[in-house]
Amino acid sequence: MAGLTTLYIKNMVCERCVMVVRDQLLRLGFVPEVVELGRAVLRDELDEAGRGAIRDALTPLGFELIDNRRVRQNERVRNLIIALVRQRDCHLRTNLSDYLTERLHQDYSALSKTFSEETGTTIEKYYIAQRIERVKELLSYDELSLNEIADRLHYSSAAHLSAQFKSVEGVTPTQYRRLNRKGRKPLDQV
Repeated sequence: MAGLTTLYIKNMVCERCVMVVRDQLLRLGFVPEVVELGRAVLRDELDEAGRGAIRDALTPLGFELIDNRRVRQNERVRNLIIALVRQRDCHLRTNLSDYLTERLHQDYSALSKTFSEETGTTIEKYYIAQRIERVKELLSYDELSLNEIADRLHYSSAAHLSAQFKSVEGVTPTQYRRLNRKGRKPLDQV
């Protein structure tokens, strides 16, 4: 066995994306050791023809191989935030900056500067946007009360959730639910 090859993949935002990428790699004859949000590790080294075949298979499905280090870093920040917001117990036991620093082993101010330069928004605003999209999803299911949603997403209160939601969406969660808005965005477009 030669060496492992790590591929960084943009727009992987959920477990279904992980399954699709894994299936595509297997279909192409590559053996993935690990496939997770934003990353796949192949058992063997990859030549340019193999990289091109993977790129050709993933691009029509909305995925993109990332070769640029800064873009790769920002995608890792996005994927960590998405995973944090979407996991069942999304309680952040520390502040967001410490969480990202610990996971990425990089200084938060450098992460924040690069993220802002590349995306045009701050990490904190991106985190809030992801949380609001999750709230919209839970509201659209119409199974949980606002208090239950606030509790599930670890807001300090339903009032705090409602205020943040209104500042982002322009309507309260109750108004959003009543209007039954279809204004949810795909996670890769948040």
